[in-house]
Amino acid sequence: MKISVIGASGQLGSDVVSAFSAAGDIVEALTHDEVELSDAESVTRVLQKSRPQVIVNTAAMHHVERCELDPAKAYAVNAIGSRNLALASNELNALFIHVSTDYVFDGTKRSPYHEGDVPLPLNAYGNTKLAGEHFTRSIASRHQVLRTSGLYGTKPCRAKGGMNFVELMLKLGREKGRVRVVDDEFVTPTFTSELAEQIVSLSRSDCNGLFHATAEGSCSWFEFAREIFNIAGMEVRVEVPAPGEFVAKVPRPKYSVLENRYLKDLGLNNFRPWQEGLRNYLAITSVTGSHDFPLAGAAANLVP
Repeated sequence: MKISVIGASGQLGSDVVSAFSAAGDIVEALTHDEVELSDAESVTRVLQKSRPQVIVNTAAMHHVERCELDPAKAYAVNAIGSRNLALASNELNALFIHVSTDYVFDGTKRSPYHEGDVPLPLNAYGNTKLAGEHFTRSIASRHQVLRTSGLYGTKPCRAKGGMNFVELMLKLGREKGRVRVVDDEFVTPTFTSELAEQIVSLSRSDCNGLFHATAEGSCSWFEFAREIFNIAGMEVRVEVPAPGEFVAKVPRPKYSVLENRYLKDLGLNNFRPWQEGLRNYLAITSVTGSHDFPLAGAAANLVP
């Protein structure tokens, strides 16, 4: 198939391009330089020229603090951008795959959220992403909306200064020998490579609708940090910060674990436990020279 990937230079977009290419598809990698999501004319012009069968939107304004400071811009990218892509997909009779977020929930449930739970975002980012979901689902006749959580990948994340949580922990661990990480926020860390493979797999189905798509299981950020150092074979002291030490500038859900119920009901869930994804990530980055630590256990054997 011919695939157009929006946000192709990003952390997730890069892996989506690689996954579709590995599956034998013809991939058009579109970055912000090629297409402006908030401009309907730009979206139509670019996609009408390439005429893809599948459009995958991995682009977003997802720096939470910046979204709060400039909600109009966040809405233009995350909501109107999705609307423009949905309209273009109808004109091409293309499947529109749109990536959304766990931040559409308020985190009060304290058990994994499934697709039928009612969203209630706490911040501008979550609200604009939810609006993008609604535009996609109400406009695109062929659509798959995937909510995900806690992404990290081998490509730099520009919105976070080029460093994901795993890389930040490894850097602080090497430099200081100890880190302080909150233990009251729970997510499911998800390796972007695995999410990209799930997107490719789902694109081959005839399914429409909303899907939760994360690795299996959950943990606090504190537990995630400890597992990073455990697998990397690093002796780093992981501490819980004192009350009030880390004050969030923007409200965030304390619990945003997702359950891949719809994927499982359809027999399409390809995700593994989050610990396996982390081992695979650390093995890959070790082999490619990104790190110089000795991997613990059999992590090196997980490289594809």
